[in-house]
Amino acid sequence: MPALPRATLAFALVLLAACDAPASDHAATTAINRPVPVIGNPCEGCEAVFDGMPAEIPSSIRLAPPGEPGVPMRISGRVLDGSGRTRAGVVVYAYQTDRTGIYPSPAQRLGREAMRHGRLRGWVRSDAQGRYAIDTIRPGSYPDEEMAEHVHMHVLEPGCFTYYIDDLMFLDDPKLSAEEQREAHGTGGNGFLRPVMVDGRWQVERDIVLGLGVPGHRECRAP
Repeated sequence: MPALPRATLAFALVLLAACDAPASDHAATTAINRPVPVIGNPCEGCEAVFDGMPAEIPSSIRLAPPGEPGVPMRISGRVLDGSGRTRAGVVVYAYQTDRTGIYPSPAQRLGREAMRHGRLRGWVRSDAQGRYAIDTIRPGSYPDEEMAEHVHMHVLEPGCFTYYIDDLMFLDDPKLSAEEQREAHGTGGNGFLRPVMVDGRWQVERDIVLGLGVPGHRECRAP
């Protein structure tokens, strides 16, 4: 995420809590063998992308474990290159608050930045069709703050680099301000989307455009 007051506030909201690790839904793909450079705008905590990363990353995960309080939500979409072609094998890292707006601490001990991200965090890898899916709950906004609900998202292009993209935010959130929308950079594509309620679950579709608005990005494929 960018070095904004949001990062400091998120740290203050970390709640000590333990929970089982979220379960994966589909078969995993090839492991990522090494970290890659961080590029883009100033990014506080980008190193947390690698902290606790599983050896194998599936294309669909359950970010919030079964029984997590809150309204279910599925985030899904495609990963695209700058020409609009789908890209397989790209990792998306996401983290968020619980329904009360708190980043609850993970059970395992991680580095400082990863601890700040809480236990509702995980990784997905785009499949052969470039698609990914994250099953979670709708996040709460920070307590006693006017900041809108959001899900933080980063991209990791294996063998190339990693960078943050604009937060996913919700157009039906009454706390979403015109100022927040004006200040967005469009990094990684549009992050302002309107969820649709289907059978008791929010659904939101976010396509991610690799390198869009990311300084220092170039077309890159792992060897």
